[in-house]
Amino acid sequence: MSEVEHLQELHGLPAFDFPGPDHQGELPAAASVAWRIASLIWDDDAEPFEALFDRFLATVDTSAVRALIIGPWGEPYDNDSGPVVDRLVAARDRLTALEAVFIGDLEMEEAEISWIEQSDVTPVLTAYPALREFGVRGSSGLRFPAVRHEHLRTLSFETGGLPADVVRGVGASDLPALEYLEMWLGVDEYGGDYRVEDLAPLLAGDRLPNLRHLGLQNSDLQDAIAAAVAAAPVVARLESLDLSMGVLTDEGALALLEGQSLAHLKWLDLHHNYIGEEMGQRLRDALEPSGVELDLSDDDADEYEWEDGRIMRYTAVAE
Repeated sequence: MSEVEHLQELHGLPAFDFPGPDHQGELPAAASVAWRIASLIWDDDAEPFEALFDRFLATVDTSAVRALIIGPWGEPYDNDSGPVVDRLVAARDRLTALEAVFIGDLEMEEAEISWIEQSDVTPVLTAYPALREFGVRGSSGLRFPAVRHEHLRTLSFETGGLPADVVRGVGASDLPALEYLEMWLGVDEYGGDYRVEDLAPLLAGDRLPNLRHLGLQNSDLQDAIAAAVAAAPVVARLESLDLSMGVLTDEGALALLEGQSLAHLKWLDLHHNYIGEEMGQRLRDALEPSGVELDLSDDDADEYEWEDGRIMRYTAVAE
């Protein structure tokens, strides 16, 4: 199964595609679903996103809408998400019950993740101070300057390469209610110019007093990230840790074993990894007796050996 697929739910609500203008049936109650608003790609006759969004506002009881999933808003490599952000901000006085937003719900058949043109998405957080969950897919042009948000509990970035400025922006943000942070860090080739040092404020956790889940995933620096996590103050208060989807080897696994205790975790996700059988067993022996649910699945992720003996290993998601 691909790591990049359409969301099936958001904020505990099933995803529902807002239908076209010819739809004749009844619509679900506004508060019962996560409304997916998507303008068809590669269709010259498709309803433009702006018209689609305006029709949504005119059709649905916006005062009861709790979750919005934003799909394609035009050809992804020609149109950034700026107009989407503007439309959401302009509708803040109508979407008064909104608790969750996800921008960029495109799967591979619609666009590679690196093709999705984003923008500064933080105005959505400013416009909706009661928002509980916010997510973004794609990182080309993505900006996330430091913000303060009192009520956000879940923040996620799904990318093949997360810019250093975004990593630092999240680290400098004050998010006192945040419980769940997921970052697909990716590779430099697709915009992931971060360094492990950029993660230091997140790993210190000073601005994230309620963080219970940390995902630093899909990185070609996964071993170095694991070593940093092994000594990170924030880990002691986590309930779950996700270092999956990247280029994690025995070196990173050993750093986790030799670092601070992880026995308090409910689960540790290391799927899609390059950990050997012996090291995998050492992890199981160290953690499973304490009740840690350990995921080492897909431990034969693709690797390629060059004629000169160099080994190429790949993250789960890049282009």
